[in-house]
Amino acid sequence: MISPAASGSFESRFFQIGIVRRIDRWLHAMPHPPVVVEIAPDHVAVARWAGTHGDLDSVVVEALPAGAVMPSPVETNVTQPDAVRAALRRAFSRVPSRGAPVALLIPDAVVRVFILPFDNLPRRTDDALPLLRWRLKKSVPFDVDETVVSWMRQSGREGGLEIFTAVARQRILREYEEIVESAGAPVEVVLSSTLATLPLLEERGSTLLVRLSGRTLSTVIVHGANLCVYRSTDMTAEAALLEPRAVLDEVFPALAYYQDNWESPVDRARVSGFGDREEVVRGALASEMSLNAGPMVDVESAYGLGEPVRDLIRHGLDGLAGWMMNAGS
Repeated sequence: MISPAASGSFESRFFQIGIVRRIDRWLHAMPHPPVVVEIAPDHVAVARWAGTHGDLDSVVVEALPAGAVMPSPVETNVTQPDAVRAALRRAFSRVPSRGAPVALLIPDAVVRVFILPFDNLPRRTDDALPLLRWRLKKSVPFDVDETVVSWMRQSGREGGLEIFTAVARQRILREYEEIVESAGAPVEVVLSSTLATLPLLEERGSTLLVRLSGRTLSTVIVHGANLCVYRSTDMTAEAALLEPRAVLDEVFPALAYYQDNWESPVDRARVSGFGDREEVVRGALASEMSLNAGPMVDVESAYGLGEPVRDLIRHGLDGLAGWMMNAGS
């Protein structure tokens, strides 16, 4: 998603980022600042990449007090702005942006993602946007006219047109942008953390991603270059207290939908964000759903990365690593 602060013409460019990194004609037009900032429910992180070959120049993670950021698609998110600003300034003191534009990763709960079938959609933004907003009107919990809408075309399993669409309330996006801008870093790109992670996933066959950030569980299935399923759910507890059965209950409908519509099994699962509970969750996916479930650091692309980048992935900062992978495609 191109930030409104960064460009007056940002609609339709959201998915120049993410798994469509595989489409070169999109990539060549995509802005890609080397400094990326993540604001999550429990931390802020700043990373600087050197070049496009996976070299991590520096990274800093600063913890946030409980309740400082409370992700929501409709309500105020940054409830303790002074604490978030202070944490971000500390991070920038060690990974300075030098006033250059940055990429900003925000919680998944802020951005709603839809895969919409269309018979036809005009190519011109001015013609396509009203149609998309009309389709989304009953699907989002806010006034669709107050939103940032971004999209990308993809081909469905039987060749039909699908529009991969992301929607966020503009007022809430500005909460995050203003925090970063107050630290002297203009925001050029805004993206949800899970969408930033997708470039790490295998390109062959199909992959299920089960990713927890705070209390938001994102369940994603990709098949080659296609996003087939995307679900984001607010769970009743964070990782330490979350029972595997609650995770399975969210994953199963996504898996069943994919298998029914693509008439194909999922080849593998990747799990992220569960901390010390990750092995338990992977074991539940393997035993209950017969899935080959591994950690994100085991993705094929990670083996070619340096150990500092692999450490990011191990510690649940896979969105930062995915952002770099997108640049290096």
